[in-house]
Amino acid sequence: MGAHVTRKLEHLVVESPTRNDEVSDKWAAFREIELIDFPLTFSFRHSLGKVSRFFLELEKQRLMGTYCSACDGGVWLPPRVICPDDHNIMEWVELPNQGILEAFSMSAYTLGTDGGAEHLVLGYIRLAGARTAILQQLKNVSSEEELAHGMSVKVVWADGEVEHPMELFWFELDV
Repeated sequence: MGAHVTRKLEHLVVESPTRNDEVSDKWAAFREIELIDFPLTFSFRHSLGKVSRFFLELEKQRLMGTYCSACDGGVWLPPRVICPDDHNIMEWVELPNQGILEAFSMSAYTLGTDGGAEHLVLGYIRLAGARTAILQQLKNVSSEEELAHGMSVKVVWADGEVEHPMELFWFELDV
């Protein structure tokens, strides 16, 4: 038989959506389909740039925002390098570990979940003193019924190794 594709999953012929006969179907020669398993594995180096301090401070269990002293436009988290209001360079400020849940979304079907007990909850959290909200994971939430706009949340810090700085912290309900 010769060589064969080991990652081939399926070989099929797709019907014409208009059910035309082969003579009048201009796409007939392109309806034979091969499905293959094509995993993508790669790594790359990425600089976190001028906001690197935000990520470095996470390792010290500190959440940092930025503040413009020129216009007193409030604290921004995620941090901005340049003030969106007057275009001055921002200053770093530490934020507290408590905030308010502004919005949330729960998904049972995410990478690594099958719709079972595991689910992913993301929330927009506005930390005390911040003008803006940061999108981050909420953990130890069983159902959407436990969540509501305006609820108090707290930062929880990881105690082991993580792969990405944003995995160093998450939020939980502050009850």
